[in-house]
Amino acid sequence: MCNGDIQLDIVVPNKTCYLGFIGEIGEKVAEELDRYSGDRKALAYHLNLALTEALVNAMEHGNTGDSEQTVHVTIQVLPDQLCIKVYDHGQGFDLDRVKAPNLEHPGERGRGIFLIKSIMDSVSYHKINGGNVLEMRKRLA
Repeated sequence: MCNGDIQLDIVVPNKTCYLGFIGEIGEKVAEELDRYSGDRKALAYHLNLALTEALVNAMEHGNTGDSEQTVHVTIQVLPDQLCIKVYDHGQGFDLDRVKAPNLEHPGERGRGIFLIKSIMDSVSYHKINGGNVLEMRKRLA
């Protein structure tokens, strides 16, 4: 990959058939990231997982499954970090009030934010221009 800073800007329909596609983009970015000194395969897996979980939440909760909506994703490679933003059009939620799942008796749902927080270095969620943005950052050094 080029050593300069890059930004990918992707808009997909609010349909889960695009989850794998976006996850694979995250994987490819990680695999080709020359400036990352850690395990690129692990980073690729983590980015795929974080992107997939964030998109599922944006599609199902943010956009309430409305197939007429879209999800906007940006992936920005900066000198010292990777910044991923996932935008939705929903009511929003308080990221700090999301409880950790019961790992002794996990259910089928409710682990996405927990997983994202576990694998990314910082996670924030806030309102922006009539919608919301989940911002996830991963240090590269």
